[in-house]
Amino acid sequence: MPNNTLDEREFELINIIGAEMAFSQRDLSQKINLSLGATNMLIRRLISKGYIRLRQLDNRKVSYILTPKGFMEKTRKAVKYTLKTINSLGLIKGGIKDIVSKLYDNGIRSFIVVGKSDFATVIEIVFKELNLNDYHIEYVDVVPVKKVEGIVLICKEDVTEADYGFDNAVNLVQELARDIYVINHLTG
Repeated sequence: MPNNTLDEREFELINIIGAEMAFSQRDLSQKINLSLGATNMLIRRLISKGYIRLRQLDNRKVSYILTPKGFMEKTRKAVKYTLKTINSLGLIKGGIKDIVSKLYDNGIRSFIVVGKSDFATVIEIVFKELNLNDYHIEYVDVVPVKKVEGIVLICKEDVTEADYGFDNAVNLVQELARDIYVINHLTG
């Protein structure tokens, strides 16, 4: 009896087949960046597990179709991924709340947020959820070159202390990555 769990490549192939509905084996191998032989092996495994089936188009051409079981697995994994993402977002918001609360409790009222991204939007949400009123947030694209009034909250990857060199900055990417790593390993 075949193993019914999907590995990462099998799931990737299911997603491609589910989205396009008709591909040659060569097209599929190029899409997932695998050799034709490895792609053939994945297809055969997915067929034996009951996730896809072949449909003969003519003497030489076939198409690959997701079975109901394949659609269910694709949906199940998508829901699982979405829930994991929502959980991660909650951890990130919680970490930002802790940092912002400590800064605010220490009298900081001026915040310069470096990076105009979804991460910066989460910071704005955190301030609203904390019901803070007497603060000022400024959003900028680059790290200031000299010390500024208030606290600089860095929300961009690949920014190091050498990029700014002043002490009134918090690199949220590094701080949260460290905290979330610890939380994930403590909670399993």
